[in-house]
Parts: sequence; C-alpha cells; structure tokens
Amino acid sequence: MSLVRRVARPMLAAMFVVGGLDQLKHPGAKAKAARPVLGQAKKLGLPDDPELLVRANGVAMVGGGALLATGHVPRLASTVLAGALVPTTLAAHAFWNESDPQTRAQQKIQFLKNLGLLGGLLLAAVDTDGKPSLSYRAHLAGERAQRTAHTTKREARHVAKAARREARLKAVQAQNALT
Repeated sequence: MSLVRRVARPMLAAMFVVGGLDQLKHPGAKAKAARPVLGQAKKLGLPDDPELLVRANGVAMVGGGALLATGHVPRLASTVLAGALVPTTLAAHAFWNESDPQTRAQQKIQFLKNLGLLGGLLLAAVDTDGKPSLSYRAHLAGERAQRTAHTTKREARHVAKAARREARLKAVQAQNALT
C-alpha cells in the first residue's frame, strides 16, 4: 500500500467514525432531522423507528470508517460509507428548505462538505490499490481461456494427424510383413 493511501484512508474515515459514534450516543436530535427522509424508508421496507435507523446508520459509519481506516476491504467500506452518507446529507443539510439566509449558507457549506466526502468515497470505492481491476482481470482470464481452447484444438489436430500417420505406417508394415 502506498504512503498516500496509508495516510488518506484514515483521514477520510475519521469523520465517519466520529459522526457514527455521535449518532449512536445521541440519536434523538438526528432522528428528528431525519423524519422528512424517513418517508422513503417505509417504501423500502425499513422500520418506522427514526432512532433505530439513525443508530443503524451510525453503526454503518463506525464499521465502514474503521474498515477504511485500517485498510481492510477498503472498496467495500467506501461503498458502505457512501450509502450511509447520502441519507445523512439529505436529512441533516437540506439547505434548500431553510428560509434564514445565514442558516441556509451554513447548511449549504455542510452539504457541499458532505458532497466532497462522497466524491472521496467514490474514488476510494474504485481505487484498485495499483492492481488491475476485476473487470480487467476477468477479461484477461477470458483471453487466456480462449488461447487455451485454441491450443487444445490445435494439439488435438496434431495428435489425430500423428495417429493417422502411425496407423498408415503400421498398415504398410503389416502388408510388407505378409509379402
């Protein structure tokens, strides 16, 4: 792992671990802010308990943040964190609903900060750590399989041709032995 990844992943994860712990300890205020977003939760079959959903989001943030910070399954951890960040951002920083200009400006800054974090998470989710991507490796495996199949067919043709040649030689030898 490069030095940049070793330093950047914990830096990106820190906000999620701290925010997730806060959601676990103090879900009440966040649950109140989340109510407008929770109308969509019912459609997804999620429970109608805002505090439970806030705590579940906090668990996802702490767990994903810890995994990302330590470099364990960073692509999966980044994806989980991105999924947890979207409802948090929509619920907590809906600046478009604010009428007070100062509050609106503060919420807009927080919204854009979360948008920046989401961008960082998306980059981390597709970061292959310098290794070829899964799609590239799958493509290479497919090419190898095609080459192997081609080689196998060619070898089978050579073996069949050699067997025919050997059979003809044996037939000539048998005929010569009879005469």
